[in-house]
Amino acid sequence: MLPPTLILASGSEIRARLLTQAGVRFETRPVRIDENAVRDAFLAEGASPRDLADALAEMKALRPRIVDVLVLGADQVLECDGRIYAKPETPVDAIDHLRQLSGRTHHLYSAAVVCRDGVPLWRHVGHVRMTMHPLSEAFIRDYVARNWDSIRHAVGCYKLEEEGVRLFSRIDGDYFSILGLPLIELLTWLRARGEMST
Repeated sequence: MLPPTLILASGSEIRARLLTQAGVRFETRPVRIDENAVRDAFLAEGASPRDLADALAEMKALRPRIVDVLVLGADQVLECDGRIYAKPETPVDAIDHLRQLSGRTHHLYSAAVVCRDGVPLWRHVGHVRMTMHPLSEAFIRDYVARNWDSIRHAVGCYKLEEEGVRLFSRIDGDYFSILGLPLIELLTWLRARGEMST
């Protein structure tokens, strides 16, 4: 059996699905970092949302202590009107987040970093501008009630591959970055390294 091309340092089902569908050999080894503490520290230092996403992805890629294997870390940061949004902890949080994003354009930064032996070899941060329709209070509450089990793990409280696509009037950027992984850029880099054939 061939060894994996890389280790995915994430428990994200959609990232694993994207890699599987693209034919990438990988193993999943989820890691834990205190994202809230990292976020607070970086923002206190005036870091940009883009830099925060990149830093979180790198921390995840560096966490597994594995020798001679590529390790992929990924993370997303959502910013709207100067506020950084995290994953909702409760349905009330999700309703509040959607209420604030309703009718506005927010920025989603999707970062990926690949490390080997504790050294970053490649990184990319995808940037997507996403404009929501104005949403009624009743729709928001019904949407969260219907989708809570799924959106509770999603920054922004939506999944574009599910009912969340209905929330948007305009999207400028890469679909895969919205799902949580700048896949085209990653595959291009892996191909250039000879890790994948065409």
